[in-house]
Amino acid sequence: MGKTRVLAAALVTALLATAGCGGPAPGGKGDDREAGTIRLLTPIFEGADGKKILEDQLKTFKDSHPKVTVEVDYTSYAKLNEKLTTSIASGRPYDVMLMGVGWIPPFAAKGALAPLDEQKSDLSQRFYERAVDPGIYDGKVYGLPIMLDTRFGLYRKDFFAEAGLSGPPRNFAELRDYARKLTKRDAGGKLTRAGLDILSNDLRQTFLPLLWANGGDLFTADGKPAFNSEAGVGALQLMTDVIRTDRSEDFGFTQSGAAGGPPLAQGRAAMMIGHNNVWQAIQETAPDLIKQDKIGFFMIANERPALFQGGTIGTVSAKSAHPAAAKALVKFLASDKPSLAANEQRGNVPALKSLATSEYVTGNKAVQFAMENMDSAHSEGGVPAWLEIRGDFKATVESALLGKKTPKQALDELATTAQSAIAKG
Repeated sequence: MGKTRVLAAALVTALLATAGCGGPAPGGKGDDREAGTIRLLTPIFEGADGKKILEDQLKTFKDSHPKVTVEVDYTSYAKLNEKLTTSIASGRPYDVMLMGVGWIPPFAAKGALAPLDEQKSDLSQRFYERAVDPGIYDGKVYGLPIMLDTRFGLYRKDFFAEAGLSGPPRNFAELRDYARKLTKRDAGGKLTRAGLDILSNDLRQTFLPLLWANGGDLFTADGKPAFNSEAGVGALQLMTDVIRTDRSEDFGFTQSGAAGGPPLAQGRAAMMIGHNNVWQAIQETAPDLIKQDKIGFFMIANERPALFQGGTIGTVSAKSAHPAAAKALVKFLASDKPSLAANEQRGNVPALKSLATSEYVTGNKAVQFAMENMDSAHSEGGVPAWLEIRGDFKATVESALLGKKTPKQALDELATTAQSAIAKG
């Protein structure tokens, strides 16, 4: 059993132990008073710069909520689940918890989160509706979006021009065809440029936009695995063909975090499925590519266009001793100035519609592209067992890309494992 599954199992046990305790912890001042010391757990606002950004924002919060004191615990997404689980098991959960898209059902289903005093219809006026949906479970709003992480297609316009390609691919057939035309190998067959980089991005987050673009879904409306449908198999088959049949990319050639910036900036890839902050990385490592307008974007599309949308959501513990103060902090962090500051630091996408005209967004074409295509955004998760299931996607995709299993075999096996996790509740 992997670490992710162990943590997920521990989370379920801890939540079951605390879910029946009902009401705020002793000493709470009640929902009608915004006062008290609240503990905030955040995986964003990293490093010294991030800490200063958050502290500056919290000074503003303090001005309007003088009776509230905020104690901050900084962590990373890699350690977030463990931190949350430990705090819940100890009987002293954080008051405000920033967590990822897909995390709401696992926590809300076990009674760990408090519903917020919000209505989806009202939130959808201020935020992109697709950004609001991941914060809802069983018809109740449990979280507010603070920032979005998106994945879509990026390409080098100069390489396309050299290959005689006038624009980005419009479907899977063109995506694969363009990748073959853009791939370069030397006389000895060594890869010098990948036509399509699908490996430097997280494999789950590469597969999912392809799944959605092919008309598929992660789960059915009643919570059963659907990613092994014909659409899902077709999406994984495309990835497998890019690697094994077309040889448009080799394992180890395009590495995430390599010196010199992303493969697209290095000229080691002509196209990629990647994160919106690739733009920021190119600005830092190869700014001339941006000045010369050599970076373009495209939606992953086949049966429909699809944009992967992850992100960070603010939530309140059901056991907070000061729920009114905690809810006030979540609303503040999701408001324009704090969320803009958080997004600027990470090169991410604001969830607030009003920020589309901000200087930050108008100066970042990747963020602009994501915000312009939010109507085609899809989010992962959707079932309470998601934190157990998601960690198995990487091995599943790799087994197909390495030729150990067919795409159908790989996804069917994962569906069986996922259904078992779902059935356990």
